[in-house]
Amino acid sequence: MGVFMPPDITNRISQFIAGKLDFPFVRIDETMAAFYLFGKEYMVPEPEVRDAEDIAKKSVEQVAKDVRLYTTTPNRMDSSFTRENYTKRSLQIAVDNAGSGEIGRRVAGDPAILSDCFAQHIAYHHQGYYFELFQPFKGNQVPERLRHKLEGRMLLLGFNAKNRDAIPYQNILAPFYDWMQTMG
Repeated sequence: MGVFMPPDITNRISQFIAGKLDFPFVRIDETMAAFYLFGKEYMVPEPEVRDAEDIAKKSVEQVAKDVRLYTTTPNRMDSSFTRENYTKRSLQIAVDNAGSGEIGRRVAGDPAILSDCFAQHIAYHHQGYYFELFQPFKGNQVPERLRHKLEGRMLLLGFNAKNRDAIPYQNILAPFYDWMQTMG
């Protein structure tokens, strides 16, 4: 799981944890987009497609549950409360990865923190959300430069928009492809 929009989200999370930003650190007019990429060894074999679909469905249900939680308990979106939760998660990551470098990068890119961040911002700004699941990509369905990363894999994209028509992109895969290319 990851968040690819806004593109500087990991920097914002780091700044927020450090107390240099307050919540909300994603503006209401910004597109927020999350992704879940499925496939071991860079592919989802046909017998495992249904399992990946089930995981995708559960992921969307978890986001819905988290959005409801934040909507009904707005004190959970307070800067202090959120910073404390992110800091607790940071400490857990630091303990789990003792001795390894780049803890700050791991914390800001942690799927639990990113998922929480996505749900919080949807709840805070009273926005809808839209998810779309893409079946295992065939080579001709992805840009050539990304085939080695995406061919045979499944992708679940989520946006802070009430439906596909509310997403400010004609092709909702385009911003994800652009982000993937910048990731190397």
